[in-house]
Amino acid sequence: MRFCANLRARILTMESFCKTEECPASEKLAAMRDSGIDSEDVRRHLANCEFCTAELEFYRRYPPREENVDPGNIPEPLFELADALLHKKRDLTELYKLAGRGD
Repeated sequence: MRFCANLRARILTMESFCKTEECPASEKLAAMRDSGIDSEDVRRHLANCEFCTAELEFYRRYPPREENVDPGNIPEPLFELADALLHKKRDLTELYKLAGRGD
């Protein structure tokens, strides 16, 4: 019975181990890895958020490499599909065109 209680507690902890709307952006945490934490709000947040604390530790141990990537152009039909899905438009004409089922 004790094993089940411990397992249940671990599962509940893992379910809450995620980034939330209150968490600082990953880019902000990565930028803080060397310079230290300059914000009292972020310090307070890290004191209560295991996920962000782990993320910051990860960036300290494995610093992200600086990469200059030129963004590519998104094909127009794909852009229209993404726009429709993100804005919850229900006209799926573009989707059917992409799938080869439309005119």
